[in-house]
Amino acid sequence: MAVEGAHPRVTGRRLRTRARLLDAAFAVFAAKGFGRVSIEEVCEAAGYSRGAFYSNFTTLDELFFALYRQRAELIADQVAGALAPDGPDLDVPAAVDRVTEVLLLDPDWLLVKTDFLVYAARHPDVAQTLLEHRARLRGAIAGRLARTRGRTALPAVLGDPDSAAHAVVAAYDGVTTRLLLDKDVEGARAWLGQLLTALLTDGSGGTAP
Repeated sequence: MAVEGAHPRVTGRRLRTRARLLDAAFAVFAAKGFGRVSIEEVCEAAGYSRGAFYSNFTTLDELFFALYRQRAELIADQVAGALAPDGPDLDVPAAVDRVTEVLLLDPDWLLVKTDFLVYAARHPDVAQTLLEHRARLRGAIAGRLARTRGRTALPAVLGDPDSAAHAVVAAYDGVTTRLLLDKDVEGARAWLGQLLTALLTDGSGGTAP
């Protein structure tokens, strides 16, 4: 099952068509759920023919991963931007505040992502690609934590920066699961801030000894 493939040279027109297909797919996936949407429905929502779809994507799986890559890159950029002001000496409590203030917490995207997670769990090749995308996000977080090693202490229980990044992503996953149910974005931001502070400091708001 192909999920990502090569396509002809990207022109301005192709970029606009691709963007419109992605926007339409996102809206349809959010409304109906991934796995209950056909290529025809995506094309109809975008106002394009099947030919336009197949000139940009080979499958709905591949289209989803293009959406996922967009969101993952946005989240990675948000995290990197929130962590950058501290330079090499990371002020963990201040960085947590900045991360939770800007981080993407979109209930519609979470619905789409959760639908796709269940689908991927039944298709090992798709699951592997999803794992690879998630690993890139963890890598971006781990890389930033690693650059502060020796200057900013993390709790010993987390081990190395990679383990700390796993914990950060797990906290994000847990908070977004709650957000799916209660739709409380501001509550999710506050809860995420508390979890990350507890994970990455001694729990009191200061860096770990």
